[in-house]
Amino acid sequence: MRLDELLDELQARIDEVRGTRDRVHSLLEAVVSVGRELDLAQVLRRIVEAAALLVDAEYGALGVIGPDGRTLSQFLTVGLTDEEIAEIGPLPAGHGLLGEVIHHPEPLRLTDLGAHSSSYGFPAHHPPMRTFLGVPIRVREEVFGNLYLTDKRGGIDFDTEDETVISTLSVAAGVAIDNARLYEGSQRQQRWLRANAEITESLLSGSSRPTVLELIARRAQEITAARLADIAMPVPGIDGLVVEFAADADGAERQGLVVPFAGTLAGAAHLAGKPVTAVQAWADEHYPAESQIQEGLGPAVAVPLGTAGGESRGVLLLARPAGEPAFGEGELEPLVAFAGQAALALELAERRRDAEQIALLEERDRIARDLHDLAIQRLFATGMTLQSAARLVEHEGAAERVGRAVDDLDETIKIIRSTIFGLRTKDREGGPGLRARAARAVGDAATALGHPPRLSMEGLLDTDVPPQIADHVMAVLGELLSNAARHAQATRVGVTLKAGQGEIVLTVSDNGTGIPAQGRRSGLLNLDERARSLGGSFSHETPDDGGTRLVWRAPLPTGG
Repeated sequence: MRLDELLDELQARIDEVRGTRDRVHSLLEAVVSVGRELDLAQVLRRIVEAAALLVDAEYGALGVIGPDGRTLSQFLTVGLTDEEIAEIGPLPAGHGLLGEVIHHPEPLRLTDLGAHSSSYGFPAHHPPMRTFLGVPIRVREEVFGNLYLTDKRGGIDFDTEDETVISTLSVAAGVAIDNARLYEGSQRQQRWLRANAEITESLLSGSSRPTVLELIARRAQEITAARLADIAMPVPGIDGLVVEFAADADGAERQGLVVPFAGTLAGAAHLAGKPVTAVQAWADEHYPAESQIQEGLGPAVAVPLGTAGGESRGVLLLARPAGEPAFGEGELEPLVAFAGQAALALELAERRRDAEQIALLEERDRIARDLHDLAIQRLFATGMTLQSAARLVEHEGAAERVGRAVDDLDETIKIIRSTIFGLRTKDREGGPGLRARAARAVGDAATALGHPPRLSMEGLLDTDVPPQIADHVMAVLGELLSNAARHAQATRVGVTLKAGQGEIVLTVSDNGTGIPAQGRRSGLLNLDERARSLGGSFSHETPDDGGTRLVWRAPLPTGG
């Protein structure tokens, strides 16, 4: 009997040693498997899978701590199907028992997790769980996240050996995560450098501003794995930023959207002149006016497009799908550098546009000089010759026809002089003509509308329209274009400005939703009163093909 007991004890010790050997072997395999990967997402997935396998846990999870150090920005699970995850609802943010390991980064082992004082219970459709093992993962002495394991198979509790195994794995996991982040950072840096080079090349090749904006947004979207990428710019007269380009499936709908300064990520970044982040922007209480972030998107960052002087020229907004990692410090640094390069690109594009404008004005001056020195002088000389010839013509009908020709020449000279004046009108604060002011206003409205309006101008706008009436015309034009951008939801806007037959007529038409029957009419009444004060009129109508047509007219002084 004594011999049998000794044999049984020996067999038990052998089994125990064999089990320990197998477990050590499994641990080494797990460490090698985790350290083999360089992609951070794959590393995290392998860590949680290996942890659940090593301690024979039915459920496992890895929670990545967010930038605030208090909540979870990412939560990877093992043991739950996609259907079960969808039924449970939003992933945990790190409160309750999960937050206990965040606030106290030490291993935690429980026989009944529901009995712990920090337990909040489970949400609806969550599978029941009893035993619990939580272990922090440190990367260079900083807590990166936590491993959570529940329900050891066989209905037994997690023991000290399980805790030791997972603690050992967490050390190897920290090294693997650090390597993956370093590799990912170097790869990301290379992609940012290539993107900067591509933008510079695009500028040197003479690409337009919209093309450069699209290139900036799309490259930032690709490198950061964002679903949404917006570029919003400040526009004079608008209390907010206007989205000039939006890269995502609904980009066309958001293009032209006015983003208020208050209560939005982009507005906060623009005013502060520094990046602003959110773990879940559309539901963040700090940004209640965030209307452009759709539900279903999670981590977001707004980076100002700054210049050397620190002034923000606009904002680049990026948002990832829900459940993706938050934007960390390692990503913000190259992103800020890229935004600075983008701001420089935009400034260079504007300088090139200014240079082209100066060249255009110089060419106009040359044309004006040629018209004055050649065409008008010749026409004047021809008129003088015809006047002299008319005195020698004895036939009354012929003399009358020569006189009419002289009058036509005088009218032609008047038109050419008006054209010369228009060509020489430059965008100065000293008082550009009505033609240049209207063209500028229509061009500026393209940003708010999301598309350039069609502009048509007729008549001697710079000579026949007095400055007082021109100021009224510009005020009315600005109001009508602003209304079209805010309320019409139009994809086509046309502007016609015509001076002739003793009056100035401004017509603005669009293919939008029309004027609402119950909408506020104070703006339209003001336009009507402005026209009546000058002896004119204001009317609006709905064409047969839909939209709105608004006509504002005022008489011009005789002899204009």
